[in-house]
Amino acid sequence: MTPLPVRLLAVDIDGTLLNHEFKVSPEDAAAMRQAHAMGVEIVIATGRRHHFAHHVAQELGVDLCMISSNGAVTRSLTGERFHRNLMPKKVCLEMCRAMNEFRGHLVVTFDKETKGALVLEHLDEIGVSIRRWLEKNLEYIEFVVPIENALTEDPIQAMFCGTLARMQEVQQTLAVSGLQDRVTVLRTEYAERDLSMIDILNYGCTKGQALERWATHRGILREQIMAIGDNYNDIEMLEYAGVPVIMGNASEELRNRGWMQTRSNSENGVAAALEEVLFRNALV
Repeated sequence: MTPLPVRLLAVDIDGTLLNHEFKVSPEDAAAMRQAHAMGVEIVIATGRRHHFAHHVAQELGVDLCMISSNGAVTRSLTGERFHRNLMPKKVCLEMCRAMNEFRGHLVVTFDKETKGALVLEHLDEIGVSIRRWLEKNLEYIEFVVPIENALTEDPIQAMFCGTLARMQEVQQTLAVSGLQDRVTVLRTEYAERDLSMIDILNYGCTKGQALERWATHRGILREQIMAIGDNYNDIEMLEYAGVPVIMGNASEELRNRGWMQTRSNSENGVAAALEEVLFRNALV
C-alpha cells in the first residue's frame, strides 16, 4: 500500500524543537517553514502553558495551532481558543490533601495571563531545580498559603517538580491516593539535570487526545499525521500519529517502541526527520 501523504506535523518544544541552548536552530526553523509551504499543517504540542510557549512558536513565522499544558488547552497562535480541558477544582483540592507531604514541590496553573497564573506556597524546595523557568515566569507567580485558598476556579493543571528520586516518591504516593480514575498523571524527565516534573491533569487529558480532537476537526486522518517528541509526556501523541519520530536524545522508554529515530535536538533532529519523511519523498 502507498503511504498517505503527511498533512499535519505535530512537534514538541523542550528537548525537541529547542536545542541545548534553549533555542530553535535556523535549520530546524527553515525545515518547519518548508513543510508549511508544502501544505503541511503545523501543530506545536508542549507541556508549557500557552503564554510561555508562544514566543517559541512565533519564531517559526508560520500560522499554526498550539496544544499547550500537555493537551489541556488548544489555541491558535493569535490566542483564539479551540478547546480547554480543565481539572475540576474539587479534584485538585482532594489531590492537595492526598499529596500534603509534597506541597513544597507543587505549582498550580490557571488559564490567565496575569499574576496568579502560577501559584506556589514557597520556593524553598522547588527553586533550585527550575530556576530558569522561575526567572522567566516571575511576573505570573503568586504565593498562597495554603495553596488550597487559590482554588476558587478550575485550574489547568497541577505540577510537582523536583529531583528524579523525589518525584518517584510523588508517583508512588499518587498510585495509592485513590485519584487514578479522576486524573491523568504525566511525567517529564531530564536525567542529565536530575529534574523531573509530574503533571496532574483532568482524566484522559494528554497531548494525544488533544491532537486527535484537532485532527478530527480538521478532517485529517491519523495516518496523515507526523509527530516528533523526546519525552514520556509525548508518548500518547506519538502513539496516535501515523508517523511517530523520536529524537536522538529521547528518553529510554521511547527508544524501545520501534519508532523512527532522528538526530538529537542539538544536531537539528527536527530538520533531519523532515528531510527523511517529507522532503526526500517529495522529490521522488
